Amino acid sequence: MSVEHPVQSHSIVDVLEKVLDKGVVIAGDIRVGLADVELLSIKIRLIIASVDKAKEIGMDWWENDPYLSSKASEKHTQALQEENEELKSRLEQLEHKLDDTNRWNAKENE
Repeated sequence: MSVEHPVQSHSIVDVLEKVLDKGVVIAGDIRVGLADVELLSIKIRLIIASVDKAKEIGMDWWENDPYLSSKASEKHTQALQEENEELKSRLEQLEHKLDDTNRWNAKENE
């Protein structure tokens, strides 16, 4: 008499859907040492999740990275332009003060 086991068939799509829906965290540490002296320590953290799940848990670094997001790139460019304008203004003020000081020194030396 043979025993039959119920077979549950999960396709890769089903497994992937569950993994992306719930998320998976893989963590590990690599330590290299010699004679009880730690020479190298590497911490590895890998999270596999859908974009929605990642945002839900507060991971949205790709939205603020100018290399990965056009919106972030535009913000970065705008911030650089504003900083450039501010620096130009400060430079002009310093040059104006320097000119005034040079004129004043020139009048004293006459």
